[in-house]
Amino acid sequence: MKTFKLIILLIPCILFINCEEKERKQTEVEKYVISLKSNQYENVTLPAFTYNDIEELLKYRDAKDIITNFPRNPISSLYQEKCELGVYILWTIESIRAVAINSEFLTGRFPSQNPILELRASKELELVSDAEAYQVISNAYYNWWKDNENKSSIEIMKTDPLENTKYKWH
Repeated sequence: MKTFKLIILLIPCILFINCEEKERKQTEVEKYVISLKSNQYENVTLPAFTYNDIEELLKYRDAKDIITNFPRNPISSLYQEKCELGVYILWTIESIRAVAINSEFLTGRFPSQNPILELRASKELELVSDAEAYQVISNAYYNWWKDNENKSSIEIMKTDPLENTKYKWH
């Protein structure tokens, strides 16, 4: 009888510990998304997320919320007033990748000048910000992650999710 009571007492503790660990893992990503959604993100740069945060960030890749208070690359002459949250999250993932491979386009933690797309093959600067392009890059990042999950983190980071699309980050 005593063993039965002990097991019943331990089950909530085990569940609490597992929930606590899961919550701790998600907390920084969730805080980031909530602060962006509420236009209350206060830092001037992107967070120092890592490879381990990508899967959680990808959950928000299709978010359509319009954000207006987000870190902007200070070297860009283009002031982007607003951005879709999902696109900004994908740019954040690109930041993780750029930092991991020490990209030549990296400025601080910014992976490019802006969280906006441009046509890869265009001789002139041609920015793209339509729903179709956003869906293409959302799918590209998701497939990049899922198709490479058996590879090492550095192999994954070296692969450009947009290389088989007509887009690149501006």
